[in-house]
Amino acid sequence: MMTKPAAILQPVESAPASTESGQRLAWLLDTGCAWLLAAAWVAPLLFALWAAFHDSHAALSFDWRAPLVLDNFRYAWAAAPWLNYFFNTFCLATLILVGQFALCTLAGFAFARFEFVGKQVVFMLVLLQLFVLPEILIVENYAMVGRLGLLDSTLGMALPYMASAFGIFLLRQSFMQIPRELEEAARIEGCGWFGVLRRVYVPAARPTYLAYALVSVATHWNNFLWPLIVTNSPSTRPLTVGLSLFAAPESGVNIAVISAATLMTVAPLLLAFLVFQRQFVQAFLRAGIR
Repeated sequence: MMTKPAAILQPVESAPASTESGQRLAWLLDTGCAWLLAAAWVAPLLFALWAAFHDSHAALSFDWRAPLVLDNFRYAWAAAPWLNYFFNTFCLATLILVGQFALCTLAGFAFARFEFVGKQVVFMLVLLQLFVLPEILIVENYAMVGRLGLLDSTLGMALPYMASAFGIFLLRQSFMQIPRELEEAARIEGCGWFGVLRRVYVPAARPTYLAYALVSVATHWNNFLWPLIVTNSPSTRPLTVGLSLFAAPESGVNIAVISAATLMTVAPLLLAFLVFQRQFVQAFLRAGIR
């Protein structure tokens, strides 16, 4: 009686050492590039921090033995109406954010939950606006604001940015992820469409609103070109325009004083990020922003 041949056992090959070393090298390259990019990003801020607390000679020569001084902040604060600039910037960012929340919420809710003729075409036109730089529309925006009589005003600066294609897209995606059962339950309780939006969709999309608010405030806090064109007087200038005029004196440039003014300008956003860093990161992750 013939027996079946025994199965030939072949030894299991272990992963080659070259694969492990390649993964190690890739990790080192990724980490090194990340640190390099971080250093390049933070280098201007570190230089401004160094120069703001030293005189102009020590700031440029990097004299580590030079004493720390606060005179740069005193001179910069007394040389320009910074409180007025801060107030104008706060009003501008707040007005834009409120307008964006209102318009983007209504538009995003309509695209997410209603069916109408040409819905996809209109939504694609909205998305196409993401490829149009705001600077391209400056001339037309200036002419429109002039016809409305809103030149040199906070409302004139804020009006072209109140409708955001990015905000509409972000809120539409967030509203589409909310279960329909919640909407139906609110409708059974007697809520109209605005009641459903206010009681169901807006609270459920709160992380998305927080993430978008961070992007919007940071963007328009640092906006420069459009406010420079629209404003003509110190009573309406935001921080960016005031800093640019402060940084170009007729008597010459003092890098130490300009660095002190720059730190005062970015201090609110930097302080907010340091205080609410954990909430910022969680809001971006929950909102699906990568």
